[in-house]
Amino acid sequence: MTAADHRLEKHSVAIAGHRTSVTLEAAFWRALKNIAKERGRSLSELVAEIDRARGEMEPPPNLSSALRVYVLSQFAPCARTA
Repeated sequence: MTAADHRLEKHSVAIAGHRTSVTLEAAFWRALKNIAKERGRSLSELVAEIDRARGEMEPPPNLSSALRVYVLSQFAPCARTA
């Protein structure tokens, strides 16, 4: 890890036909891009999928939190709930 990994970055993504900005640390953006690439999807498609899933939660978390927890769940199986 470097200081650059902790730098906040704002990205604009398309979700359900509209653009929104999301701010995450550089390390999370890098992980999301890698996950999307491995699945043959665009970053916007992956973010939209995570956005839909968070909408089913009560109460729904904010999008930045949902993205961070998603990345964590992909790299740390113990973070997933049963």
